Amino acid sequence: MGESRLSPRPADAAGRVPLLRAAGLVVRFPVRAGVMGRPRAWVQAVDGVDLTVEAGETLGLVGESGCGKSTLGRTLLALRRADEGSVEIEGQRVFDLPPARLKALRRHAQMVFQDPVASLDPRRTVGGSVRMGLDLHGIGTRAEREAAVTQVLRRVGLRPEHAERFPHEFSGGQRQRIGIARALVLEPRLLVCDEPVSALDVSVQAQILNLLKDVQAERGLGMVFISHNLAVVEHMADRVAVMYYGRIVEQAPRETLYADPQHPYTRALLAAVPSHDPAQRHSVAAPAGEPPDPARLPTGCRFRSRCPLAMPRCAAEEPPLFDLGQGHRAACWAARGV
Repeated sequence: MGESRLSPRPADAAGRVPLLRAAGLVVRFPVRAGVMGRPRAWVQAVDGVDLTVEAGETLGLVGESGCGKSTLGRTLLALRRADEGSVEIEGQRVFDLPPARLKALRRHAQMVFQDPVASLDPRRTVGGSVRMGLDLHGIGTRAEREAAVTQVLRRVGLRPEHAERFPHEFSGGQRQRIGIARALVLEPRLLVCDEPVSALDVSVQAQILNLLKDVQAERGLGMVFISHNLAVVEHMADRVAVMYYGRIVEQAPRETLYADPQHPYTRALLAAVPSHDPAQRHSVAAPAGEPPDPARLPTGCRFRSRCPLAMPRCAAEEPPLFDLGQGHRAACWAARGV
Protein backbone atom coordinates (compact mmCIF):
# COMPACT_ATOMS: atom_id res chain seq x y z
CA MET A 1 0.00 0.00 0.00
CA GLY A 2 1.67 3.18 -1.21
CA GLU A 3 2.33 6.32 0.81
CA SER A 4 0.50 9.56 0.14
CA ARG A 5 2.74 12.21 -1.40
CA LEU A 6 3.03 15.19 0.91
CA SER A 7 5.17 18.31 0.56
CA PRO A 8 8.39 18.65 2.60
CA ARG A 9 7.90 19.22 6.31
CA PRO A 10 9.48 22.31 7.90
CA ALA A 11 11.75 21.67 10.87
CA ASP A 12 12.12 23.70 14.04
CA ALA A 13 15.38 25.25 15.25
CA ALA A 14 16.50 21.88 16.62
CA GLY A 15 15.74 20.14 13.32
CA ARG A 16 12.63 18.39 14.68
CA VAL A 17 9.10 18.55 13.33
CA PRO A 18 6.30 17.94 15.84
CA LEU A 19 3.79 15.44 14.58
CA LEU A 20 1.03 17.86 15.60
CA ARG A 21 1.21 21.55 16.40
CA ALA A 22 -1.74 23.83 17.18
CA ALA A 23 -1.24 27.57 17.65
CA GLY A 24 -3.77 30.14 18.83
CA LEU A 25 -6.82 27.99 18.07
CA VAL A 26 -10.18 29.72 18.52
CA VAL A 27 -13.56 28.13 17.78
CA ARG A 28 -16.78 30.08 18.37
CA PHE A 29 -20.41 28.99 18.39
CA PRO A 30 -23.29 31.46 18.08
CA VAL A 31 -26.07 31.67 20.66
CA ARG A 32 -29.17 32.59 18.66
CA ALA A 33 -32.58 33.96 19.59
CA GLY A 34 -34.64 31.31 17.80
CA VAL A 35 -33.59 28.85 15.14
CA MET A 36 -32.94 31.44 12.40
CA GLY A 37 -32.29 34.46 14.60
CA ARG A 38 -29.14 36.52 14.61
CA PRO A 39 -26.46 35.62 17.14
CA ARG A 40 -27.07 37.39 20.44
CA ALA A 41 -23.87 36.06 22.00
CA TRP A 42 -20.91 33.82 21.19
CA VAL A 43 -19.49 30.88 23.07
CA GLN A 44 -15.74 30.43 22.63
CA ALA A 45 -15.55 26.66 22.89
CA VAL A 46 -11.81 26.80 22.16
CA ASP A 47 -10.00 29.98 23.13
CA GLY A 48 -6.36 30.49 22.19
CA VAL A 49 -5.14 26.91 22.56
CA ASP A 50 -1.50 26.02 21.83
CA LEU A 51 -0.23 22.45 21.99
CA THR A 52 2.18 20.00 20.38
CA VAL A 53 2.38 16.21 20.14
CA GLU A 54 5.49 14.28 19.14
CA ALA A 55 5.59 10.91 17.39
CA GLY A 56 5.12 8.10 19.90
CA GLU A 57 3.80 10.48 22.56
CA THR A 58 0.35 10.61 24.18
CA LEU A 59 -1.05 13.96 25.25
CA GLY A 60 -3.95 13.58 27.66
CA LEU A 61 -6.61 16.29 27.42
CA VAL A 62 -8.84 16.49 30.51
CA GLY A 63 -11.60 18.66 31.88
CA GLU A 64 -15.25 18.70 32.85
CA SER A 65 -17.98 18.00 30.31
CA GLY A 66 -18.61 21.07 28.17
CA CYS A 67 -15.12 22.53 28.51
CA GLY A 68 -14.40 22.23 24.76
CA LYS A 69 -12.34 19.03 24.64
CA SER A 70 -14.29 17.31 21.86
CA THR A 71 -14.50 20.50 19.80
CA LEU A 72 -10.74 20.87 20.09
CA GLY A 73 -10.20 17.24 19.06
CA ARG A 74 -12.32 17.63 15.93
CA THR A 75 -10.63 20.91 15.05
CA LEU A 76 -7.18 19.31 15.29
CA LEU A 77 -8.21 16.98 12.45
CA ALA A 78 -10.00 19.74 10.48
CA LEU A 79 -13.36 18.03 10.97
CA ARG A 80 -14.41 21.58 11.72
CA ARG A 81 -12.47 24.73 10.87
CA ALA A 82 -11.10 27.12 13.46
CA ASP A 83 -12.19 30.75 13.50
CA GLU A 84 -8.62 31.72 14.32
CA GLY A 85 -5.26 29.99 14.63
CA SER A 86 -3.57 27.14 12.82
CA VAL A 87 -3.04 23.38 12.99
CA GLU A 88 -0.03 21.64 11.46
CA ILE A 89 0.20 17.88 11.01
CA GLU A 90 3.69 16.80 9.99
CA GLY A 91 4.35 20.41 9.03
CA GLN A 92 1.26 20.71 6.81
CA ARG A 93 -1.04 23.64 7.67
CA VAL A 94 -4.30 21.73 7.43
CA PHE A 95 -6.66 24.69 7.08
CA ASP A 96 -4.68 25.94 4.06
CA LEU A 97 -4.71 22.66 2.14
CA PRO A 98 -6.95 22.19 -0.92
CA PRO A 99 -9.50 19.37 -0.57
CA ALA A 100 -7.41 16.75 -2.41
CA ARG A 101 -4.34 17.42 -0.25
CA LEU A 102 -6.40 17.46 2.94
CA LYS A 103 -7.91 14.10 1.99
CA ALA A 104 -4.41 12.67 1.45
CA LEU A 105 -3.23 14.02 4.80
CA ARG A 106 -6.22 12.56 6.64
CA ARG A 107 -5.01 9.07 5.85
CA HIS A 108 -2.27 9.73 8.39
CA ALA A 109 -4.48 11.37 11.03
CA GLN A 110 -7.51 9.46 12.25
CA MET A 111 -10.11 9.76 15.02
CA VAL A 112 -11.72 7.26 17.37
CA PHE A 113 -15.11 8.64 18.36
CA GLN A 114 -16.77 8.44 21.76
CA ASP A 115 -19.97 6.76 20.56
CA PRO A 116 -19.31 3.81 18.22
CA VAL A 117 -23.05 3.37 17.67
CA ALA A 118 -23.39 6.86 16.19
CA SER A 119 -20.13 6.69 14.23
CA LEU A 120 -20.83 3.33 12.50
CA ASP A 121 -23.29 3.08 9.60
CA PRO A 122 -25.97 0.59 10.75
CA ARG A 123 -26.66 -0.40 7.13
CA ARG A 124 -23.06 -1.28 6.34
CA THR A 125 -21.30 -4.46 7.41
CA VAL A 126 -18.37 -4.18 9.77
CA GLY A 127 -16.03 -5.18 6.97
CA GLY A 128 -17.46 -2.46 4.74
CA SER A 129 -17.04 0.19 7.44
CA VAL A 130 -13.46 -0.80 8.19
CA ARG A 131 -12.60 -1.03 4.48
CA MET A 132 -14.18 2.32 3.58
CA GLY A 133 -11.02 4.36 4.20
CA LEU A 134 -8.99 2.05 1.99
CA ASP A 135 -11.63 2.37 -0.73
CA LEU A 136 -11.76 6.17 -0.51
CA HIS A 137 -7.98 6.49 -0.74
CA GLY A 138 -7.69 3.88 -3.48
CA ILE A 139 -5.16 1.84 -1.51
CA GLY A 140 -4.28 -1.59 -2.86
CA THR A 141 -6.29 -4.05 -4.86
CA ARG A 142 -9.62 -5.44 -3.71
CA ALA A 143 -7.91 -8.58 -2.42
CA GLU A 144 -5.29 -6.51 -0.57
CA ARG A 145 -8.01 -4.42 1.06
CA GLU A 146 -9.88 -7.50 2.24
CA ALA A 147 -6.64 -8.92 3.63
CA ALA A 148 -5.95 -5.64 5.45
CA VAL A 149 -9.43 -5.70 7.00
CA THR A 150 -8.95 -9.28 8.19
CA GLN A 151 -5.56 -8.42 9.66
CA VAL A 152 -6.74 -5.34 11.54
CA LEU A 153 -9.84 -7.09 12.92
CA ARG A 154 -7.59 -9.79 14.34
CA ARG A 155 -5.32 -7.10 15.77
CA VAL A 156 -8.16 -5.54 17.75
CA GLY A 157 -9.39 -8.89 19.07
CA LEU A 158 -12.17 -9.67 16.58
CA ARG A 159 -12.52 -12.62 14.22
CA PRO A 160 -12.44 -12.42 10.40
CA GLU A 161 -16.02 -13.69 10.15
CA HIS A 162 -17.17 -10.62 12.12
CA ALA A 163 -16.61 -8.61 8.92
CA GLU A 164 -19.92 -9.95 7.53
CA ARG A 165 -22.00 -8.83 10.51
CA PHE A 166 -23.65 -5.49 11.26
CA PRO A 167 -22.87 -3.11 14.16
CA HIS A 168 -26.05 -3.90 16.11
CA GLU A 169 -24.89 -7.52 16.47
CA PHE A 170 -21.99 -6.50 18.74
CA SER A 171 -21.53 -5.37 22.33
CA GLY A 172 -20.39 -1.86 23.21
CA GLY A 173 -16.80 -2.98 23.72
CA GLN A 174 -16.77 -4.83 20.40
CA ARG A 175 -18.20 -1.82 18.59
CA GLN A 176 -15.44 0.33 20.02
CA ARG A 177 -12.90 -2.19 18.75
CA ILE A 178 -14.50 -1.85 15.31
CA GLY A 179 -14.09 1.93 15.53
CA ILE A 180 -10.43 1.50 16.44
CA ALA A 181 -9.95 -0.99 13.59
CA ARG A 182 -11.46 1.50 11.13
CA ALA A 183 -8.93 4.12 12.24
CA LEU A 184 -5.93 1.78 12.32
CA VAL A 185 -6.48 0.11 8.93
CA LEU A 186 -5.05 3.21 7.23
CA GLU A 187 -1.87 2.93 9.34
CA PRO A 188 -2.10 6.52 10.65
CA ARG A 189 0.68 8.34 12.43
CA LEU A 190 -1.66 10.45 14.57
CA LEU A 191 -4.71 9.22 16.48
CA VAL A 192 -7.22 11.47 18.27
CA CYS A 193 -9.30 9.45 20.75
CA ASP A 194 -12.39 11.27 22.02
CA GLU A 195 -13.59 9.61 25.26
CA PRO A 196 -13.08 6.16 23.71
CA VAL A 197 -13.92 4.19 26.87
CA SER A 198 -16.34 6.43 28.80
CA ALA A 199 -19.41 4.30 27.95
CA LEU A 200 -17.76 0.93 28.63
CA ASP A 201 -17.61 -1.33 31.68
CA VAL A 202 -14.40 -1.09 33.70
CA SER A 203 -13.10 -4.50 32.60
CA VAL A 204 -13.76 -3.65 28.94
CA GLN A 205 -12.15 -0.23 29.43
CA ALA A 206 -8.93 -1.92 30.50
CA GLN A 207 -8.92 -4.12 27.38
CA ILE A 208 -9.42 -1.14 25.04
CA LEU A 209 -6.80 0.99 26.80
CA ASN A 210 -4.23 -1.79 26.70
CA LEU A 211 -5.01 -2.34 23.02
CA LEU A 212 -4.36 1.34 22.27
CA LYS A 213 -1.08 1.28 24.20
CA ASP A 214 0.06 -1.88 22.43
CA VAL A 215 -0.73 -0.47 18.99
CA GLN A 216 1.03 2.78 19.85
CA ALA A 217 4.15 0.91 20.95
CA GLU A 218 4.15 -1.15 17.75
CA ARG A 219 3.62 1.73 15.33
CA GLY A 220 5.01 4.78 17.12
CA LEU A 221 1.69 6.60 16.95
CA GLY A 222 1.26 10.06 18.35
CA MET A 223 -2.00 10.27 20.28
CA VAL A 224 -4.32 12.91 21.72
CA PHE A 225 -6.36 11.13 24.38
CA ILE A 226 -9.45 13.10 25.43
CA SER A 227 -11.18 12.14 28.68
CA HIS A 228 -12.85 13.52 31.79
CA ASN A 229 -11.47 10.54 33.76
CA LEU A 230 -8.12 11.47 35.28
CA ALA A 231 -7.44 7.90 36.41
CA VAL A 232 -7.66 6.70 32.81
CA VAL A 233 -5.49 9.58 31.59
CA GLU A 234 -2.85 8.78 34.21
CA HIS A 235 -2.63 5.27 32.72
CA MET A 236 -2.41 6.50 29.13
CA ALA A 237 -0.66 9.86 28.91
CA ASP A 238 2.93 11.05 28.80
CA ARG A 239 1.87 14.69 29.19
CA VAL A 240 -1.43 16.13 30.39
CA ALA A 241 -3.22 19.35 29.42
CA VAL A 242 -6.10 20.53 31.64
CA MET A 243 -8.87 22.48 29.89
CA TYR A 244 -11.40 24.84 31.49
CA TYR A 245 -14.02 26.64 29.38
CA GLY A 246 -11.97 26.68 26.22
CA ARG A 247 -8.53 27.43 27.64
CA ILE A 248 -5.62 25.26 28.70
CA VAL A 249 -5.06 26.18 32.36
CA GLU A 250 -2.28 23.71 33.19
CA GLN A 251 0.05 21.46 31.23
CA ALA A 252 2.81 19.22 32.55
CA PRO A 253 4.43 15.80 32.28
CA ARG A 254 2.12 13.18 33.78
CA GLU A 255 4.17 12.48 36.91
CA THR A 256 4.58 16.20 37.67
CA LEU A 257 0.93 17.07 37.22
CA TYR A 258 -0.37 14.23 39.38
CA ALA A 259 2.24 14.74 42.12
CA ASP A 260 2.32 18.55 42.21
CA PRO A 261 -0.68 20.22 40.52
CA GLN A 262 -0.42 24.01 40.58
CA HIS A 263 -3.77 25.22 39.28
CA PRO A 264 -6.70 25.10 41.76
CA TYR A 265 -8.94 23.59 39.08
CA THR A 266 -6.49 20.74 38.48
CA ARG A 267 -6.34 20.11 42.23
CA ALA A 268 -10.12 19.97 42.38
CA LEU A 269 -10.28 17.47 39.51
CA LEU A 270 -7.69 15.26 41.19
CA ALA A 271 -9.55 15.49 44.49
CA ALA A 272 -12.56 13.91 42.78
CA VAL A 273 -10.61 10.82 41.69
CA PRO A 274 -11.47 7.90 44.04
CA SER A 275 -8.56 6.17 45.75
CA HIS A 276 -8.39 3.12 48.03
CA ASP A 277 -5.09 4.36 49.47
CA PRO A 278 -5.61 7.06 52.13
CA ALA A 279 -2.10 8.37 51.46
CA GLN A 280 -3.06 9.08 47.87
CA ARG A 281 -6.25 10.98 48.67
CA HIS A 282 -6.25 14.72 48.19
CA SER A 283 -7.51 17.08 50.86
CA VAL A 284 -8.66 19.70 48.34
CA ALA A 285 -12.42 20.23 48.25
CA ALA A 286 -14.46 20.33 45.07
CA PRO A 287 -14.88 23.80 43.52
CA ALA A 288 -17.50 25.94 45.22
CA GLY A 289 -20.40 27.48 43.34
CA GLU A 290 -21.99 26.74 39.99
CA PRO A 291 -20.07 26.64 36.70
CA PRO A 292 -20.40 29.96 34.83
CA ASP A 293 -22.54 30.61 31.76
CA PRO A 294 -20.27 29.84 28.76
CA ALA A 295 -21.62 32.91 26.95
CA ARG A 296 -20.94 35.17 29.96
CA LEU A 297 -17.66 34.06 31.46
CA PRO A 298 -16.19 36.01 34.38
CA THR A 299 -13.66 38.73 33.64
CA GLY A 300 -10.03 37.94 34.23
CA CYS A 301 -9.46 34.33 35.27
CA ARG A 302 -12.55 32.39 34.25
CA PHE A 303 -12.15 30.02 37.24
CA ARG A 304 -12.01 32.81 39.84
CA SER A 305 -15.70 32.62 40.81
CA ARG A 306 -15.13 29.05 42.06
CA CYS A 307 -11.53 29.38 43.25
CA PRO A 308 -10.53 29.36 46.94
CA LEU A 309 -7.32 31.28 46.09
CA ALA A 310 -8.95 34.11 44.13
CA MET A 311 -7.48 37.59 44.67
CA PRO A 312 -8.32 41.04 43.21
CA ARG A 313 -5.87 40.61 40.34
CA CYS A 314 -7.74 37.48 39.20
CA ALA A 315 -10.78 39.62 38.34
CA ALA A 316 -8.74 42.27 36.55
CA GLU A 317 -6.37 40.21 34.41
CA GLU A 318 -6.55 36.78 32.81
CA PRO A 319 -3.33 34.94 33.71
CA PRO A 320 -1.19 33.55 30.90
CA LEU A 321 0.34 30.08 31.05
CA PHE A 322 3.36 30.73 33.25
CA ASP A 323 6.42 28.56 32.72
CA LEU A 324 7.14 26.84 36.04
CA GLY A 325 10.09 24.83 34.69
CA GLN A 326 10.58 21.24 33.52
CA GLY A 327 7.73 21.48 31.01
CA HIS A 328 5.21 22.52 33.68
CA ARG A 329 2.97 25.51 32.93
CA ALA A 330 -0.04 26.89 34.77
CA ALA A 331 -2.37 29.84 34.17
CA CYS A 332 -2.71 30.99 37.78
CA TRP A 333 -1.54 34.14 39.53
CA ALA A 334 -1.25 32.24 42.83
CA ALA A 335 0.93 29.54 41.24
CA ARG A 336 3.16 32.28 39.86
CA GLY A 337 3.34 33.87 43.31
CA VAL A 338 2.31 37.27 41.97
